[in-house]
Amino acid sequence: MADTYDQLSQSLRVASASTSPPTISDRKPQQPRIRRRNRLITSCLECRRRKLKCDKLQPCTNCIKFSRDCVFLAPALDPAGQAKLAEVKEKMGMLERTLEEDVARRRSASRSTDTSHPQLPGQDGGDSADELTAPEDERDLEPTPLATEDAAYYDDADDDLVDLGVQLGKMRITERVGGFVRPKLSEELTEALKEVPPQGECDKDPSLYPMRSSGAALVPGHEYVAPSSGFFFAPEPRKTSLMQYLPAKTTADRLLRQYWEAVHVIARTLHRPSFERQYQAFWKDISMGIEPRVSFQAVVLAAMLSAVISMPEEKVLLDYGVAKQELVENFRQGTETTLSRANFLRTTKLETLQAFVMYLIPLCRSEISRAHSALTGTIIRLAECMGLHRDGSHYGLGPVEIHVRRLVWYQICFLDIRTCESTGPRPQIRREDFDTKFPLNVDDVDLESPFPPTEDSPRFTDMTITRMRFECNEMHRLIWMERPRIEKKKTTLTSLLGKIQNFRSAMEKTYLPMLDKKIPLHFMAIQTYGVLSTRMHVMVLSRYASNQHRLMPERLRQIMLGSAVLVLEHAMTIETTPALSPWVWYQGALQQYHTALLVLAELYAKPRDPAVEARVWRCLDFAFELPPALSGAEKSRMILGELRDKTSVYQSMRRVRAPTTMNAPVGPRIHAHEYQRNQERARRSSSVTSSGASEAVGSTPEIPNFEFKVTSMAATGEHFFALPGPISPQNSSDTSSNVNLAGSGSGGSPGNDPMLDIDWNEWDKLFPPNMDTGDIMIPPFSFPQFSPTDLQWGT
Repeated sequence: MADTYDQLSQSLRVASASTSPPTISDRKPQQPRIRRRNRLITSCLECRRRKLKCDKLQPCTNCIKFSRDCVFLAPALDPAGQAKLAEVKEKMGMLERTLEEDVARRRSASRSTDTSHPQLPGQDGGDSADELTAPEDERDLEPTPLATEDAAYYDDADDDLVDLGVQLGKMRITERVGGFVRPKLSEELTEALKEVPPQGECDKDPSLYPMRSSGAALVPGHEYVAPSSGFFFAPEPRKTSLMQYLPAKTTADRLLRQYWEAVHVIARTLHRPSFERQYQAFWKDISMGIEPRVSFQAVVLAAMLSAVISMPEEKVLLDYGVAKQELVENFRQGTETTLSRANFLRTTKLETLQAFVMYLIPLCRSEISRAHSALTGTIIRLAECMGLHRDGSHYGLGPVEIHVRRLVWYQICFLDIRTCESTGPRPQIRREDFDTKFPLNVDDVDLESPFPPTEDSPRFTDMTITRMRFECNEMHRLIWMERPRIEKKKTTLTSLLGKIQNFRSAMEKTYLPMLDKKIPLHFMAIQTYGVLSTRMHVMVLSRYASNQHRLMPERLRQIMLGSAVLVLEHAMTIETTPALSPWVWYQGALQQYHTALLVLAELYAKPRDPAVEARVWRCLDFAFELPPALSGAEKSRMILGELRDKTSVYQSMRRVRAPTTMNAPVGPRIHAHEYQRNQERARRSSSVTSSGASEAVGSTPEIPNFEFKVTSMAATGEHFFALPGPISPQNSSDTSSNVNLAGSGSGGSPGNDPMLDIDWNEWDKLFPPNMDTGDIMIPPFSFPQFSPTDLQWGT
């Protein structure tokens, strides 16, 4: 016993010696010594641990009654031993006090950091201890090995090819799908087509495919606006006159009205009252023969560029008598010229950076190339060098300038997310790298009042739509940062989905009371939020979608597919509602119809309720521009065949280099007898779950006997569209929410399944537990549902 205390005392002395001694300035009044009782312990250890009264017999009555080992401590220590024990206890008290002070300092520092960083609605801004401990049934979480964040290319790639991917209906797809690189997408589609049986006459006569036309699939669409190749590397700033690009004042005024109506309300970068005053001074200078400052020239031309892009081609031709492309080219060159003359690469003027952002916003929509991504990376660096990642309130600026700085910064944050989705690989801006607050939800005129507001207004204002977009965009950034942490087991899927639900609840609680369903701008706000918020579930879950090695639990699949359908429906509403036509031009910046691929795969995998299937095919017909006369199977094969052929051509020219991890099979293909064995194992494992989990999940329904086919696989052994084959109607009952349904996985045996599972106890708190219906359930949207006929023009 004495040796044990000697060792403990020595270790405490080492720990105490390792801490740096306090300086004179750090010394505090001496703390009172911690007095500890040294009363002898006479009860046996078992009675003391169980708080029982011990009769001191050896063995005692309690230990004899319960058949326990009865152990007493040794007799009291000698005086020297007691002194050493007191010394050890005192040093332990000193260490405890030091630890408490250190924890208090850390909490204080954390609070000061949290108050300076912009917080998302419903988020606490940090990782809790629960996030770092994965639930028991989530520890084998594995993403598909066919999707990666990064890409490499062979040296013999065709750099003359515009890197916009291929067009299929309204969807533009590159080697990146949903932000992840899929270098073997063509092979995946080839394997998927082997499992889709030929249907009808379309397979016999390729001419009956209305989509199969096109070498034009690689050609940029009419919405594509490319920056000039000489934007950066012109020999010297071009001294071209402003009047070469600037139209007459009456024409400029009409374009500016178009900007306020179609661009400013949904992609705001200006403080309108101050801009209009400068705009009047701008034309006054021109009338007097004075050249306005170059930075403001760039702002004006960028606004006119956005205005022209937001107009339909027919309207441009009718109102201005020239083709839209010609007018776009004029203002694009004018904006680039004035930005070059304003020395945008070394500017310290907020106005020049503002013009640069206004130039990029209409360019970065549905079709984005590496050139757009490079320009976005440039503007991020310029903004950080100018301190826009620090809130303007730190510098004692006025309310208007603080507001404009916040607007410009969060538009740059949006461009960062939008370009990384299309060209990758990941966002450059991290949430911990900036403390710029969201722009206040107030009207522009309020910022110039004698007492400018310091808090958000509880009503719909000029800023409401843009503010909602900014908050959703920052939640997308959080998802981008959290997805790799899930794969590294640093957080859990349940935790991230919980953050999404908290965010959506807080957003809807804040903004729902502000909206009037009869005002088109409010309706646009609802549809925009619907696209951005429902995309979040797809962003998290799409990489874990079912394939031929594993099935996603039904409730997870319900959330993913239901959200995907909602994304498509909100996008359709924006594009087909006449009252929303002024803002349709910006639809490509919100989403690119990639979710249609997930829904298409699901429709083939399992028979669905006819009403649900009709609703889903309505979305797919719109997204892929399909003829409605064909059957669902014919449409599925048509889409997959077209996409395979086009991506094969694109990949052969693009020359994407797949990682070596995709060259070896992930695991053997599961056979029917293995699957039956796994079913029995799953049933046995589910029968021994804890009572709490069983009550939360409920009884396990009968697992359907899926038909697995043994076919040749792609080089990886699994593919994106490789679902378990069609399920017969008699076996269309649903899968269990908490039962592993697949066999072997990445490097594992049939007993070590890497399929996706969930902490269902926590899941039931987030989502309703009645989602195991076997059909695609479209989740209810919390905002009011109404038809476009309810709309009327309002202010």
